Amino acid sequence: MEGHLLMSAKEWERKSVLELVLNSKITLVEASRRLHLSYRQTLRVHQRYLESGHAGLVHRRRGQRSNRGYSESFRDKDIQRYRVRYAEHDLAPSLAAEKLAEDGLVVDHETLRRWLLDSGDWIKRRKRRAHRKRRTRKAHFGELVQMDGSFHNWFGRDRDKACLMNMVDDATGATMGLLDKEETTAAAMQLLWQWIGRYGIPVALYTDKRNVYITNREPTIEEQLADEEPMTAFGKACDKLGIAIIPAHSPQAKGRVERSNAVYQDRFLKELALRRITSISSANQLLANGFTDSLNDKFAQAPVHEDDYHRPVPKGVNLADIFSIEDERIVQNDWCIRHNNEHYQIQKDNTPLPKPKDKIIVRTRLDGSRELLCQGKPLHYQKLSKTERAASRRADTQPAQPRTPKNTPKKVPGLSRSPWRQNSILMAADSGKKVHK
Repeated sequence: MEGHLLMSAKEWERKSVLELVLNSKITLVEASRRLHLSYRQTLRVHQRYLESGHAGLVHRRRGQRSNRGYSESFRDKDIQRYRVRYAEHDLAPSLAAEKLAEDGLVVDHETLRRWLLDSGDWIKRRKRRAHRKRRTRKAHFGELVQMDGSFHNWFGRDRDKACLMNMVDDATGATMGLLDKEETTAAAMQLLWQWIGRYGIPVALYTDKRNVYITNREPTIEEQLADEEPMTAFGKACDKLGIAIIPAHSPQAKGRVERSNAVYQDRFLKELALRRITSISSANQLLANGFTDSLNDKFAQAPVHEDDYHRPVPKGVNLADIFSIEDERIVQNDWCIRHNNEHYQIQKDNTPLPKPKDKIIVRTRLDGSRELLCQGKPLHYQKLSKTERAASRRADTQPAQPRTPKNTPKKVPGLSRSPWRQNSILMAADSGKKVHK
């Protein structure tokens, strides 16, 4: 009675394809394409299948010792050396392999690990989770504020997800939320603006490593010359206000805002369902008109010290200018710039008037208004329509008519082909003179 035959997935696939060949359903050419083999190799596999059946498809080295494997005597010698010299010192296989190599017994650490596991000289040790110590709260209100975005089906499972931007004070647990479609720069700026309007400017923000808050790009040449670190638009706004951004290396590090997100996903979600609110604007009105205050009354606590570390907004600082997106653009030769597929004409009455190739700043506020700045001063400009821009482009690209210089000799038809002209050219070439044709 024959025993069982073990076949790999590749060998089983070859069997299925070759059976189609035997049943005349496909050709060997088609079989070679399906098996990703050359035609000659497919002929060999097919011939072995005809001669030996299913066993002809099984790899002939299966069950045999590898030609590159270690001998049994070498294996026993390594294990015995480990038992005598290194087992009592509890050397791990990696370090033990290095020590055995110093003794002249060179073996890969993974091979040694497998040998020791099989012989019972080494027990697999699971790595324990890193121990985390609970961090105490900051002592002052406004000393550290955690910020995060929570994506959730706020309006029900049958609707798209939205992002709740959440700020939580580390000392008190006071929270403030804002709902938006995504965790964007504009949403983060809007929420921080609301926090400053109510409490003041915090000392530091604790965020994750999203590109909304920090960036990993290399500094530009201008930043290198100015010895500046690359920052996002949100980072630049915080830098202008003196707010430090501290990136968290794990979600557990900013556990207070994560737990606050869970509270919102429970209470705020149910409140939206009870009130049948299905729009972001109505949800933000609910947050601003009492819901956030009710959470703070229930869950917030008094700080260890009464001193408030929030700072007031300095006089003369316009938060609308701070919380904006600033892009650098180069003035073209026609005193136009292009920004977000829009063209703007800089007026001539500006003082100072930037020159072509000068760099100016395009500031876009959160409300959509736009401002052009040169040396920190706003510029007068006009937004060009597509028709105006197309007309100016046609005028710029209109080819100039070439001007005929004076005293230009007229060409006589056929003169260059005249035999008398050809002879004079040859004579001038022999004498080294330059002749105009």
